[in-house]
Amino acid sequence: MVSLTPIILCGGSGERLWPLSRKSYPKQFLNLVGEGSLFQQAALRLGIPPVIVTGDDYRFLVRQQLHEAGIGAMDIIIEPSGKNTAPAILAAAHHLMQTDPDARMLVMPSDHYIPDSDLFADMIETAGTHLGQGQIICFGISPDRPETGYGYIHVTEMTDSIMKVKSFTEKPDEKTAQAYLDDGTHLWNAGIFMLHASDLLTIAQKMEPDMHLTVQASYKHSSHDLGFIRLDATAWEDVPAESFDYAFMEKSDDIGCIAFRGEWSDLGDWKAVSRGQNNDEKGNILHGHAYQIDSENTLLWASEEGQVLTGIGLKNIMAISMGDAVLVADTSRAQDVKALVADLKQQNVDQATKRGRDNRPWGWFETIALGETFHAKILHIYPGAQISLQSHQYRSEHWVVVNGIATVIRNDEKLTLHPNESVYIHVGEKHQLRNDTDKEIEIIEVQTGHYFGEDDIIRYEDIYHRGKQD
Repeated sequence: MVSLTPIILCGGSGERLWPLSRKSYPKQFLNLVGEGSLFQQAALRLGIPPVIVTGDDYRFLVRQQLHEAGIGAMDIIIEPSGKNTAPAILAAAHHLMQTDPDARMLVMPSDHYIPDSDLFADMIETAGTHLGQGQIICFGISPDRPETGYGYIHVTEMTDSIMKVKSFTEKPDEKTAQAYLDDGTHLWNAGIFMLHASDLLTIAQKMEPDMHLTVQASYKHSSHDLGFIRLDATAWEDVPAESFDYAFMEKSDDIGCIAFRGEWSDLGDWKAVSRGQNNDEKGNILHGHAYQIDSENTLLWASEEGQVLTGIGLKNIMAISMGDAVLVADTSRAQDVKALVADLKQQNVDQATKRGRDNRPWGWFETIALGETFHAKILHIYPGAQISLQSHQYRSEHWVVVNGIATVIRNDEKLTLHPNESVYIHVGEKHQLRNDTDKEIEIIEVQTGHYFGEDDIIRYEDIYHRGKQD
């Protein structure tokens, strides 16, 4: 394999895959198809430690998923806010230049499905071998249908080697997409490309000088926090938000393209996910505990372990069920799910962006029962993790250990609790839950009182440097 560094962009919310994908837990972290999450698959694809660019909300989730997959990231760069893909990639280029002036960067999304890693590696090897100074090489997919949800790359002629790019087109209408399919010189834009980090800085100075200077300033004043590289937020505020395609690709003269001949999908909506699943003789796809009678071309996706989803006489319907939200739609309207999520946001529906399981740097919690005077949760604590030392003004808590060994701090006491043992935390008492073992632990937490908001937390010590409600 030629020397290069994978740059994995790990942002976005995947709203077209709602309710499974939400802002609090977007599609790249889901196990939709293949082994592991899409993000884990991307990080493992070349067997080379990647540089990850992500947002503050996902930093610990990224680290945990890398740990679960046995992957070591070279570095994790934290954007103060989303500014589209161009600034994120430019920040990664500045980072690579600190240690390797000749660094080649392979930029990849974190949420695409590419099952044939060997074929992908061969393509990357070819690109790396032929990458010229000042050149950008992008990767395209030969279309097998008129697709209006993808961007297109127009090449001068179709060959098995590096092709010259004539132009880029974003999400054409049905008629144009059919014409692209017929002419044989258009490829789907995979959103993957390779170039030298030094070349990107040179291109940025020429084409996007304001972006170059502000990203450079943000990286120069970045800080190291718990192993993450935090770009400076003040300088980042002035960074122009722009896609890499628009800022650089569409303005560059020396763009090459290689066609990938293997299977690829961006899993952009439920119709795309359906193509990666096994269907029966009538085109039905059943996931989880889903069952049907006399249905055709229907997707039934039951995501919860204890949930059963059934359908009778359905045709061209997709039904995706979770514990707190259900989507039912005509399969031809898969692209409209994003508009539905926007409407839910406008109406302040929590399920638009949040899901039942809340992820935290120490693990996750999930509500299992909620009443006017009580709130019951499952707490899942990662090995070596801990909840902050805190107290509450409006609620008491009762913890019961169901798996693992928990260390509990209650005021000046230090307790060790095994399965079936419990502790009571009275309102106002300082307390902390720790996992000092190398195995995950599970706790049933029952809160009692009259207010259970996450803002009822007074933190005294927190190794994750979080604010009051994080």
